[in-house]
Amino acid sequence: MQRSSRSLLLAAAVIGLACPVTAQKFVPKAIRFQGDPEYSNQELMAAAGLKKGTVLGFSEMSGYTQRLLASGMFSTAAFKFDGQDLIFSLAPSPDVYPVRLANLPIAAGPALDARLHDLLPLYHGKVPADGGLAEQVRVALQKILAEQGVTAVVAATTAADLATGKINAVDYSLTSPPVSIGNVRLEGVSAQDEPLLRKALASVVQLPFDTAHSGPGLQHVAALYYQDRGYAGVKVQAAISGPAQITPSGIFVPFSLSIQPGRLYTISSIQLPSGSPVSDAEIAKILSDKKIPLGGVRVRTVWSLLADRYHAQGRLDCKITPHATFNDAAGTVSYTADVIPGPVYHLAFVKFDNVSDGLRSELMRSWQMMPGDPFNQSYVGTFVAKAEMQDPQLRASLAGVKQSFDVTADPNTHTVDVVIHFTR
Repeated sequence: MQRSSRSLLLAAAVIGLACPVTAQKFVPKAIRFQGDPEYSNQELMAAAGLKKGTVLGFSEMSGYTQRLLASGMFSTAAFKFDGQDLIFSLAPSPDVYPVRLANLPIAAGPALDARLHDLLPLYHGKVPADGGLAEQVRVALQKILAEQGVTAVVAATTAADLATGKINAVDYSLTSPPVSIGNVRLEGVSAQDEPLLRKALASVVQLPFDTAHSGPGLQHVAALYYQDRGYAGVKVQAAISGPAQITPSGIFVPFSLSIQPGRLYTISSIQLPSGSPVSDAEIAKILSDKKIPLGGVRVRTVWSLLADRYHAQGRLDCKITPHATFNDAAGTVSYTADVIPGPVYHLAFVKFDNVSDGLRSELMRSWQMMPGDPFNQSYVGTFVAKAEMQDPQLRASLAGVKQSFDVTADPNTHTVDVVIHFTR
């Protein structure tokens, strides 16, 4: 991707009359920066390579200004000398994006951010799409990996929002060798629980290592394991437990899981906001359902049903945030939830792909959700099966045919496009 052109504005005050401006040399009493409060004077001095007491001329000032501009963090940069102070005017670039570490075997967080900032004073967690600080961060990450014994090439790529196509992050990743989760050390786990917990954790361990998600994924699965068994207040902490292990087959990142199960609780109640599409009677039935033996699964079944009901109303962006209240004296836990329903999405169009005109007409006669109606994804998922049950001729036409569907939601217009595919 080409970075947008940036203008370099240079201004210098005339210092004396005996020789041209470009020949003047001076030592500014102070050096100041204005226009971008994101950075301190000290950070900008270091990024430009400026030092107090340096004798400067026009070409040197131009060089320092160009160095700042080349970082990609500023859209314009200018300087002036007022006879005492050297003043740089900067305009922050709007085209900078958050940094994401895809599969680098490094513990992300404040310590890594501080190390990158020490190496690159302009690093505050964002970089331009390419070149400048983005490239400097890539090189710095390679250096940090090399210090840990990992020799690999780090690649920087832009990521874009699927709906808008606009860049929303710069990802740093290793394309080879493959990076996987290594040994997971368990702390605070009983001998009885360990084999069952490891079996549950396998769903995460078998996935490729992901800097941002592998640790939280292990933590989430371990927490669910204990919550399902009545340890509603369990505390789990996942962390990279040491340097990556380099083998001929790839890089393996070891983890530790520290678990404090706490005490056993029974579920006393689940209260939903007024107007919720799930009734108290439905909640009571789920909580007493003997076919759902684990308490935590019952609670998640309530949240899943609540989400499905909102989605059936076209509220695809619905957000449900559960809250637990513990009564240690009684050994019970009760739940409430904050719900933000979000806007209603409407169907824009439906398309039946890879069918004859005659079959398409048959399908359209059965299709009941019209353009402009609130979108119900469960209707899409069950449409073909229900249509076949009601229409023997359609069932015969679709014998041996497989169906799949794509749903594309636009968060700006709150409309949904549906394409149902048919393959033999």
